[in-house]
Amino acid sequence: MDRRKELVQQYKELKTEAGIYQIKNIINQKILIASTNNLKSLNGKTLMLKLGSHRNLQLQKEWNEFGEAAFVIEVLEVLVKKEGYFDEKDELKKLEEKWLHDLQPFDNRGYNKINNINNK
Repeated sequence: MDRRKELVQQYKELKTEAGIYQIKNIINQKILIASTNNLKSLNGKTLMLKLGSHRNLQLQKEWNEFGEAAFVIEVLEVLVKKEGYFDEKDELKKLEEKWLHDLQPFDNRGYNKINNINNK
């Protein structure tokens, strides 16, 4: 039982990093830009694609068509947390908007929808 308590304590002490990532199709160079408040959860994005349950239908379709080997997931930027009051959700949104603006992953360049840049 002590080992379980120790593991629970270690889990609570783990620092999570928020940031921006991309899923890139290395065959056609299309990308999906997205944010997460826990970059350690990126394996879950791969699992969703493997199970055929990703929310982005175009990305899912091409994953099914080209296969897992045609895609890479890369962290683009880790959110730097500042001292004092810090609205992580708002800062993450701004960071994602910056990447969407810079990379323009829309239409035949990517899997993002053009309205994501204004509505996220």
